[in-house]
Amino acid sequence: MIIMWTVIYLAQSKEIAQKLQKALEDEGLLVKVRPIQKSQDDSGCYEVLVLESEVEQAHSIIIETGF
Repeated sequence: MIIMWTVIYLAQSKEIAQKLQKALEDEGLLVKVRPIQKSQDDSGCYEVLVLESEVEQAHSIIIETGF
């Protein structure tokens, strides 16, 4: 079985990405956060990814939580 991850959100900072990650994980989703560009001070954009099968649920959580 191939596990497919899908980008569902581009966060403008590591802090925002981690807050969204926590919100999604609190609802039982598997979440990955990865930087778009490597930086020394954690600034920059981050991709938030979930399993392809959980994209719709993740989008609903994003809307409900106001991200």
